[in-house]
Amino acid sequence: MLNRFAYLTSDLVIKALSRLSKARIYIHGQDHIPNGTNIFVINHFTRIETMLLPSYIYRLTHRPIWSLGDYELFQGGMKYYFDKVGVVSTKAPDRDQLIVKTLLSGDASWIIFPEGRMVKTKKTIEKNRFMVSAPSGKHPPHTGAATLALRTEFYRQRLALISKTCPDEAKRLMDLYQLEGPLPDLTTHIVPVNITYYPLRSHENILNKLAAYYIEDLSQRATEEIMTEGTMLLAGVDMDIRFGKPIKAAEYLDHPIIQKDMASHARINFDDSIPSRKIMRRQSKKLMQTYMHAIYMMTTVNHDHLFASVLKNRPFKKIKVNDLKARVFLAALYDYQKMGCYCHTSLNIDQLALITDDRYQKYQAFIKLAQEKKVVTLQEDVVTKNPAKFPAPFTLAGEDWHTARSDNPIAVMVNEIEPLKPLQQALRQLAWRPAFMVRNKIADRLREQAQIEFENDYQKYFIEGESKEKAIGSPFLIKGRSKDIGVILIHGYMAAPLEVARLAVHLGRMGFWVYVPRLQGHGTAPEDLATRSYHDWIKSVDLGYAIISNTCRKIFAGGFSTGAALALELAARIKTIQGVFAICPPLQLQNFGAKLAPAVDTWNRLLHKLKIDGFSKEFVENRPENPHINYLRNPIAGVREIELLMDHLEPQLPQIQSPAVVVQGYNDPVVNCKGSRRIFELIGSEDKEYQLFNFNHHCIVLGQGSQRVYQVVGAFINRIMEK
Repeated sequence: MLNRFAYLTSDLVIKALSRLSKARIYIHGQDHIPNGTNIFVINHFTRIETMLLPSYIYRLTHRPIWSLGDYELFQGGMKYYFDKVGVVSTKAPDRDQLIVKTLLSGDASWIIFPEGRMVKTKKTIEKNRFMVSAPSGKHPPHTGAATLALRTEFYRQRLALISKTCPDEAKRLMDLYQLEGPLPDLTTHIVPVNITYYPLRSHENILNKLAAYYIEDLSQRATEEIMTEGTMLLAGVDMDIRFGKPIKAAEYLDHPIIQKDMASHARINFDDSIPSRKIMRRQSKKLMQTYMHAIYMMTTVNHDHLFASVLKNRPFKKIKVNDLKARVFLAALYDYQKMGCYCHTSLNIDQLALITDDRYQKYQAFIKLAQEKKVVTLQEDVVTKNPAKFPAPFTLAGEDWHTARSDNPIAVMVNEIEPLKPLQQALRQLAWRPAFMVRNKIADRLREQAQIEFENDYQKYFIEGESKEKAIGSPFLIKGRSKDIGVILIHGYMAAPLEVARLAVHLGRMGFWVYVPRLQGHGTAPEDLATRSYHDWIKSVDLGYAIISNTCRKIFAGGFSTGAALALELAARIKTIQGVFAICPPLQLQNFGAKLAPAVDTWNRLLHKLKIDGFSKEFVENRPENPHINYLRNPIAGVREIELLMDHLEPQLPQIQSPAVVVQGYNDPVVNCKGSRRIFELIGSEDKEYQLFNFNHHCIVLGQGSQRVYQVVGAFINRIMEK
């Protein structure tokens, strides 16, 4: 019997590692694991798989799990540990017979790494064939797992067939495998498993220092392994463990010659040559191809894969930073399910940050690693790749092969998704596409997305007699004379794009392209706005910025009221904006009721949480200057979001380095001019100006005097562009 102490020991090790580790383990497809004894075939990149996988699979199946490990690992303390957790050396005597016995009896399932070793280069495809690269050369994946599964099912079915027709031979086989009583009603399955790590990084860590202190003459190979695997555990890595659909071994035995040998009354020992041996070998190769394809097709695609592959497939040495980001943005939007691929959770969320402020550091983290490994150089806004670093390192040998993970992780990333043919084809086409076509596709796609979002929200929240016409709330684009200058122009709170349409037309007549986004919650109904946060508004602005920045070369940002605050927030994050204009930004509101909004909103939320109805005040009456555009009811929650937006913006204002102009009406009944003056003072740009008009209304982008505001904005853009 196998020793349960092995799994208790492994759990203790996992708990100890968990206290040190920042690794995040995600398990997918565990429902695919069939009941019974299975052979789990797993890709092999680190020792982490050998150490941790038996215990994790044991937790899922509640059946003992043993695994095969490279005989070179059975040295010193590692040999003691592996013995305890059920790892059997690939050179152990009677290894195959032990595996078949435990699978027949149902005593254990097994883990086998069909690549035969850690594949540090992740190079597994050559000339459209599975071919594993190793220091000693190339070889196809091993058929051992397939052979053992077929042999197990061969003997399981043979014992069932001859138990009555040839009981003496059946008893001899039972004794040979030390089996007692009738065999359990089980079927042997091969379960393909893929493990993908993200991000793939390596650097000096505390484990290196400890190893160097305790071990003299630490080899380069050992140093690299501790760097890579130590970084994964200590610095934080996502491990996506994905179980594929099980493969029935018995289905590969449906051949008349094999069936004849199964039913034969002849004495057949474990390693005897039988008539069906060649056919069994052929079936083993076929089964191996099936599960290897399943393993590699379950690779979890991530941003690093996309960046590395776009760079590799790009036919030129140089690529602009924004062009690289744009191509990866499009790749991130692929229909991975349709391609038959799986993707990391970070590819399932909104990808706008890739082409705006890179707030999730996907580009920055990748390019920093690529620079450190001398795969690329970065000068201003141009990435230059080192072609010598991009051919997959399948020719490496010796120590160079062992250090591939730390020396050139970018090539390893490229290799890892090489088997994903539909994705590879799409990435090659994307890498070769002219830059202007990439930009146009992004702009068109995002404009369509913005329009669909508005149409859906309008239909969902439409109120007969209260919602305005669609044309008032719809985002729109004005085409200029050239694509040199583009402007993102943002409307205010409780308003809609039509509010700034006249200013947009004025700028269009000056020759500029102008895109006016719709802030989420606007142009539909107050109930829609009541559900939105200022983060939703920022997302709308980012979408608009992405549209205009993929249309024009130089971008200005501006807006009115809350739209002015959002334009400033955008300029604080994105340093390439040429200039920003803010018309009546709402740092301080005149209405005393606005100061009560946070308390009222908190009261409403509390009542909602306690499920108390009838005492909350969700909306207040609004008497707008432009009732044909603005809502007539103001959600309390929305006023609170303006306050939160300004709290978020104020400490960021010193980060604005672009030229700026702040325009304000002196007698504004909504926004206190002292607040806009403070915004002006906090803006970090040396080139800034403050324009104060003696207007007595808030919406100075419409009505009397608005032309003077348009002239200030137009003159500001022209002045900046003439520098």
